Amino acid sequence: MAFIECHFHSDVLGRAMAMNVIVPQKAKTQIGMTSAGNGRKDYPVLYLLHGLSDDHSIWARRTSIERYAAAYEVVIVMPNGDRGFYTDMVTGHRYWTMLSEELPGTVANLFPVSSRREDTFAAGLSMGGYGALKLALRRPDRFAGAVALSAVADVREWVEKVNQSDEVQWIFGGADELIPRGNDLFALADNAVTAPAPPRLMMVCGTEDRLYQGNIRLRDHLQALKWPELQYREEPGNHEWGFWDKWIKEGLKFLLG
Repeated sequence: MAFIECHFHSDVLGRAMAMNVIVPQKAKTQIGMTSAGNGRKDYPVLYLLHGLSDDHSIWARRTSIERYAAAYEVVIVMPNGDRGFYTDMVTGHRYWTMLSEELPGTVANLFPVSSRREDTFAAGLSMGGYGALKLALRRPDRFAGAVALSAVADVREWVEKVNQSDEVQWIFGGADELIPRGNDLFALADNAVTAPAPPRLMMVCGTEDRLYQGNIRLRDHLQALKWPELQYREEPGNHEWGFWDKWIKEGLKFLLG
Protein backbone atom coordinates (compact mmCIF):
# COMPACT_ATOMS: atom_id res chain seq x y z
CA MET A 1 0.00 0.00 0.00
CA ALA A 2 1.12 3.55 -0.73
CA PHE A 3 0.47 6.23 1.88
CA ILE A 4 0.13 9.70 0.37
CA GLU A 5 -0.03 13.05 2.17
CA CYS A 6 -1.95 15.33 -0.15
CA HIS A 7 -2.42 19.09 0.10
CA PHE A 8 -4.91 20.67 -2.27
CA HIS A 9 -6.91 23.84 -2.77
CA SER A 10 -10.64 23.90 -2.07
CA ASP A 11 -12.57 26.41 -4.13
CA VAL A 12 -15.61 25.83 -1.92
CA LEU A 13 -13.75 26.78 1.26
CA GLY A 14 -11.44 29.23 -0.44
CA ARG A 15 -8.41 27.79 1.33
CA ALA A 16 -5.77 25.10 1.35
CA MET A 17 -6.92 21.71 2.64
CA ALA A 18 -5.29 18.35 3.31
CA MET A 19 -6.09 14.67 3.12
CA ASN A 20 -4.17 11.45 3.62
CA VAL A 21 -4.83 8.75 1.06
CA ILE A 22 -4.02 5.04 1.07
CA VAL A 23 -3.70 3.57 -2.43
CA PRO A 24 -3.13 -0.09 -3.36
CA GLN A 25 0.33 -0.67 -4.76
CA LYS A 26 1.67 -3.63 -6.70
CA ALA A 27 4.64 -4.91 -4.72
CA LYS A 28 6.48 -8.21 -4.38
CA THR A 29 8.92 -7.66 -1.53
CA GLN A 30 6.85 -6.11 1.30
CA ILE A 31 7.64 -7.89 4.54
CA GLY A 32 4.70 -8.88 6.71
CA MET A 33 1.97 -7.63 4.38
CA THR A 34 0.57 -8.89 1.10
CA SER A 35 0.07 -6.37 -1.68
CA ALA A 36 -3.51 -5.68 -2.74
CA GLY A 37 -2.64 -3.64 -5.81
CA ASN A 38 -3.20 -4.89 -9.35
CA GLY A 39 -2.80 -1.67 -11.32
CA ARG A 40 -6.51 -0.93 -11.65
CA LYS A 41 -7.71 2.49 -12.72
CA ASP A 42 -11.01 2.26 -10.85
CA TYR A 43 -10.53 1.05 -7.29
CA PRO A 44 -13.45 1.28 -4.85
CA VAL A 45 -13.11 4.30 -2.58
CA LEU A 46 -13.85 4.75 1.13
CA TYR A 47 -14.09 8.21 2.67
CA LEU A 48 -12.88 7.78 6.26
CA LEU A 49 -13.79 10.71 8.52
CA HIS A 50 -12.23 11.88 11.78
CA GLY A 51 -13.82 13.07 15.01
CA LEU A 52 -14.27 16.53 16.50
CA SER A 53 -10.91 16.92 18.23
CA ASP A 54 -8.75 15.36 15.50
CA ASP A 55 -7.72 15.82 11.88
CA HIS A 56 -6.95 13.88 8.70
CA SER A 57 -3.83 12.28 10.22
CA ILE A 58 -5.52 10.57 13.15
CA TRP A 59 -6.70 7.30 11.60
CA ALA A 60 -3.17 6.47 10.45
CA ARG A 61 -1.69 7.48 13.82
CA ARG A 62 -4.07 5.65 16.14
CA THR A 63 -5.13 2.52 14.18
CA SER A 64 -3.72 -0.06 11.77
CA ILE A 65 -5.98 1.17 8.97
CA GLU A 66 -3.27 0.83 6.29
CA ARG A 67 -2.62 -2.79 7.26
CA TYR A 68 -6.34 -3.57 7.39
CA ALA A 69 -6.91 -1.94 4.01
CA ALA A 70 -4.22 -4.14 2.46
CA ALA A 71 -6.69 -7.03 2.61
CA TYR A 72 -8.88 -5.22 0.06
CA GLU A 73 -8.38 -3.43 -3.23
CA VAL A 74 -9.63 -0.06 -2.02
CA VAL A 75 -8.49 3.55 -1.93
CA ILE A 76 -9.05 5.14 1.48
CA VAL A 77 -9.43 8.92 1.57
CA MET A 78 -9.02 10.62 4.96
CA PRO A 79 -9.87 14.33 4.56
CA ASN A 80 -9.51 17.12 7.05
CA GLY A 81 -12.93 18.33 8.17
CA ASP A 82 -11.80 20.64 10.97
CA ARG A 83 -14.50 20.97 13.67
CA GLY A 84 -17.31 21.62 11.21
CA PHE A 85 -19.39 18.45 11.61
CA TYR A 86 -19.15 17.95 7.84
CA THR A 87 -21.89 20.56 7.59
CA ASP A 88 -22.51 23.78 5.70
CA MET A 89 -22.30 25.94 8.79
CA VAL A 90 -24.89 28.58 9.57
CA THR A 91 -21.98 30.92 10.27
CA GLY A 92 -18.76 29.66 8.71
CA HIS A 93 -17.46 27.28 6.08
CA ARG A 94 -19.37 24.97 3.74
CA TYR A 95 -17.82 21.67 4.83
CA TRP A 96 -20.73 19.58 3.53
CA THR A 97 -20.47 20.96 0.03
CA MET A 98 -16.71 20.44 0.08
CA LEU A 99 -17.02 16.84 1.29
CA SER A 100 -20.00 15.67 -0.75
CA GLU A 101 -19.59 17.64 -3.99
CA GLU A 102 -16.07 19.02 -4.43
CA LEU A 103 -13.89 16.36 -2.80
CA PRO A 104 -15.07 13.37 -4.89
CA GLY A 105 -14.17 15.27 -8.05
CA THR A 106 -10.78 16.21 -6.67
CA VAL A 107 -10.11 12.62 -5.63
CA ALA A 108 -11.16 11.31 -9.04
CA ASN A 109 -8.78 13.74 -10.73
CA LEU A 110 -5.83 12.70 -8.58
CA PHE A 111 -6.29 9.00 -7.77
CA PRO A 112 -7.40 5.80 -9.55
CA VAL A 113 -10.91 5.54 -8.09
CA SER A 114 -14.22 4.34 -9.43
CA SER A 115 -17.11 6.78 -9.83
CA ARG A 116 -19.72 4.03 -9.54
CA ARG A 117 -22.13 4.12 -6.63
CA GLU A 118 -21.54 0.45 -5.84
CA ASP A 119 -17.84 1.25 -5.31
CA THR A 120 -18.27 4.30 -3.06
CA PHE A 121 -18.44 4.11 0.76
CA ALA A 122 -18.09 6.21 3.91
CA ALA A 123 -17.01 5.50 7.47
CA GLY A 124 -16.05 7.51 10.51
CA LEU A 125 -16.00 7.85 14.27
CA SER A 126 -17.91 10.21 16.56
CA MET A 127 -18.36 13.43 14.53
CA GLY A 128 -17.03 11.44 11.57
CA GLY A 129 -19.60 8.72 12.21
CA TYR A 130 -22.27 11.40 11.89
CA GLY A 131 -20.63 12.60 8.68
CA ALA A 132 -20.46 9.10 7.23
CA LEU A 133 -24.14 8.44 7.94
CA LYS A 134 -25.07 11.81 6.49
CA LEU A 135 -23.18 11.05 3.29
CA ALA A 136 -25.01 7.75 2.90
CA LEU A 137 -28.47 8.98 3.94
CA ARG A 138 -28.39 12.32 2.15
CA ARG A 139 -26.72 10.98 -0.99
CA PRO A 140 -27.97 7.40 -1.38
CA ASP A 141 -27.54 7.88 -5.11
CA ARG A 142 -23.76 8.11 -4.63
CA PHE A 143 -22.94 5.98 -1.57
CA ALA A 144 -23.57 2.25 -1.38
CA GLY A 145 -22.84 1.91 2.32
CA ALA A 146 -21.55 3.49 5.52
CA VAL A 147 -20.03 2.45 8.84
CA ALA A 148 -20.53 4.68 11.89
CA LEU A 149 -18.47 4.07 15.02
CA SER A 150 -19.61 5.78 18.24
CA ALA A 151 -21.43 8.31 16.08
CA VAL A 152 -23.08 11.54 17.12
CA ALA A 153 -26.24 9.86 15.89
CA ASP A 154 -28.82 12.15 17.48
CA VAL A 155 -27.51 15.60 16.64
CA ARG A 156 -30.71 17.21 17.93
CA GLU A 157 -29.76 16.07 21.44
CA TRP A 158 -26.27 17.41 20.81
CA VAL A 159 -27.64 20.84 19.90
CA GLU A 160 -30.31 21.03 22.61
CA LYS A 161 -28.67 19.32 25.60
CA VAL A 162 -25.16 17.96 25.28
CA ASN A 163 -23.26 20.89 23.83
CA GLN A 164 -24.91 24.30 23.70
CA SER A 165 -21.70 26.20 22.98
CA ASP A 166 -21.47 29.08 20.55
CA GLU A 167 -19.48 26.79 18.25
CA VAL A 168 -22.34 24.31 17.92
CA GLN A 169 -24.79 27.14 17.29
CA TRP A 170 -22.50 28.53 14.56
CA ILE A 171 -22.50 25.11 12.90
CA PHE A 172 -26.14 24.05 13.20
CA GLY A 173 -28.12 27.07 14.34
CA GLY A 174 -31.11 26.17 16.49
CA ALA A 175 -32.69 22.72 16.66
CA ASP A 176 -35.50 23.95 14.40
CA GLU A 177 -32.96 24.41 11.60
CA LEU A 178 -31.66 20.83 11.58
CA ILE A 179 -34.25 19.31 9.24
CA PRO A 180 -34.52 22.22 6.75
CA ARG A 181 -30.73 22.35 6.44
CA GLY A 182 -30.43 18.58 5.90
CA ASN A 183 -28.57 17.82 9.13
CA ASP A 184 -30.99 15.55 11.01
CA LEU A 185 -30.15 11.88 10.44
CA PHE A 186 -33.63 10.70 11.46
CA ALA A 187 -35.32 12.87 8.83
CA LEU A 188 -32.70 11.92 6.24
CA ALA A 189 -33.40 8.25 6.91
CA ASP A 190 -37.11 8.83 6.36
CA ASN A 191 -36.30 10.06 2.86
CA ALA A 192 -33.47 7.63 2.03
CA VAL A 193 -35.48 4.51 2.84
CA THR A 194 -37.57 5.19 -0.28
CA ALA A 195 -34.51 5.45 -2.53
CA PRO A 196 -34.17 2.84 -5.29
CA ALA A 197 -31.33 1.24 -3.30
CA PRO A 198 -31.00 2.43 0.31
CA PRO A 199 -27.38 2.24 1.47
CA ARG A 200 -26.13 -0.61 3.62
CA LEU A 201 -25.47 0.63 7.16
CA MET A 202 -23.36 -0.60 10.06
CA MET A 203 -23.53 1.12 13.45
CA VAL A 204 -21.29 0.24 16.41
CA CYS A 205 -21.18 1.84 19.86
CA GLY A 206 -19.79 0.99 23.27
CA THR A 207 -22.35 0.59 26.03
CA GLU A 208 -20.38 2.96 28.29
CA ASP A 209 -20.06 5.61 25.60
CA ARG A 210 -21.78 8.92 26.32
CA LEU A 211 -23.26 8.74 22.81
CA TYR A 212 -24.76 5.28 23.36
CA GLN A 213 -28.38 6.32 23.87
CA GLY A 214 -28.36 8.44 20.71
CA ASN A 215 -27.13 5.42 18.76
CA ILE A 216 -29.91 3.30 20.23
CA ARG A 217 -32.51 5.88 19.20
CA LEU A 218 -31.26 6.00 15.61
CA ARG A 219 -31.02 2.21 15.46
CA ASP A 220 -34.61 1.90 16.64
CA HIS A 221 -35.72 4.48 14.09
CA LEU A 222 -34.00 2.63 11.25
CA GLN A 223 -35.49 -0.66 12.39
CA ALA A 224 -38.96 0.92 12.51
CA LEU A 225 -38.41 1.99 8.90
CA LYS A 226 -37.54 -1.65 8.10
CA TRP A 227 -34.15 -0.60 6.79
CA PRO A 228 -33.17 -3.17 4.14
CA GLU A 229 -29.62 -3.83 5.43
CA LEU A 230 -28.69 -2.62 8.88
CA GLN A 231 -26.08 -4.20 11.13
CA TYR A 232 -25.99 -2.87 14.68
CA ARG A 233 -23.29 -4.00 17.10
CA GLU A 234 -22.55 -3.05 20.67
CA GLU A 235 -20.28 -4.27 23.43
CA PRO A 236 -18.75 -2.91 26.63
CA GLY A 237 -16.56 0.00 25.67
CA ASN A 238 -16.07 3.74 25.78
CA HIS A 239 -15.19 6.58 23.43
CA GLU A 240 -11.61 5.48 22.73
CA TRP A 241 -9.20 4.28 20.06
CA GLY A 242 -8.86 0.65 21.14
CA PHE A 243 -12.58 0.25 20.42
CA TRP A 244 -12.39 2.04 17.05
CA ASP A 245 -9.26 0.18 15.93
CA LYS A 246 -11.06 -3.12 16.47
CA TRP A 247 -14.29 -2.12 14.77
CA ILE A 248 -12.93 -0.30 11.73
CA LYS A 249 -11.44 -3.64 10.72
CA GLU A 250 -14.91 -5.18 10.98
CA GLY A 251 -16.36 -2.19 9.16
CA LEU A 252 -14.06 -2.75 6.19
CA LYS A 253 -15.20 -6.37 6.10
CA PHE A 254 -18.84 -5.27 6.17
CA LEU A 255 -18.41 -2.85 3.28
CA LEU A 256 -15.83 -4.65 1.16
CA GLY A 257 -15.58 -8.26 2.27
